[in-house]
Amino acid sequence: MTMMFIKAMCMVALLVVLLTVTVQEVEAVTCGQVVGAVAPCLGYLRNGGNPPARCCNGIKGLWNQARTTADRKAICNCLKSASSSYCGVSGNYTASLPGKCGVNLPYKISPSTDCNRIQ
Repeated sequence: MTMMFIKAMCMVALLVVLLTVTVQEVEAVTCGQVVGAVAPCLGYLRNGGNPPARCCNGIKGLWNQARTTADRKAICNCLKSASSSYCGVSGNYTASLPGKCGVNLPYKISPSTDCNRIQ
C-alpha cells in the first residue's frame, strides 16, 4: 500500500514537472490574416470618408493579435507590403486609418516604415 502511494506521488510530481516545462506553441499572425482583416478597408483607403465598421473591427482585431514583437513586426511587414501593392490606395488614408478606427499604432503604415525597429 505504501509503495502504491509512493508511485502515485512520483507520477503526480512527474506530471507537475511536465506541465510546468511544457511550452504552448502559438501560431504567429499570417499575412493572409492581415490582408483578410484590412480587405473591408479598401473603399476607405481609395476614397477616404469614414471607414466601415467591418474595417475597424479588422484593424482592432489585428491590434489585439499583436501580442509579441514578432507578431507586431509580421503585421507591420504585411501592412507595408499590402499598402504598396493595391492600386489606387492613398498613402494619406492608409496612414490615418488606425486613428480613424481608434487604434494607436506606434508606427505609420507606409512603404518606408522600418518594421525591424518595432518592439
